[in-house]
Amino acid sequence: MPTYECEVCGMSVNATCGKCDAPLENGDVTLEDGSKVQVSKCPNDHGMIKSPLCCGRDMVCKL
Repeated sequence: MPTYECEVCGMSVNATCGKCDAPLENGDVTLEDGSKVQVSKCPNDHGMIKSPLCCGRDMVCKL
């Protein structure tokens, strides 16, 4: 399961899908302007969320 960690304060979290309890997988989505956004996806296609924030910044995925 990927762990997301804050590079500022060291807080870390693990995430699972609320529908099937599967560990979310780290990924990214490419926006229309070509930029990428880090996301956490359910491996069973229940959707995705924007990856967690802490201290006003994206948390980094530590696999």
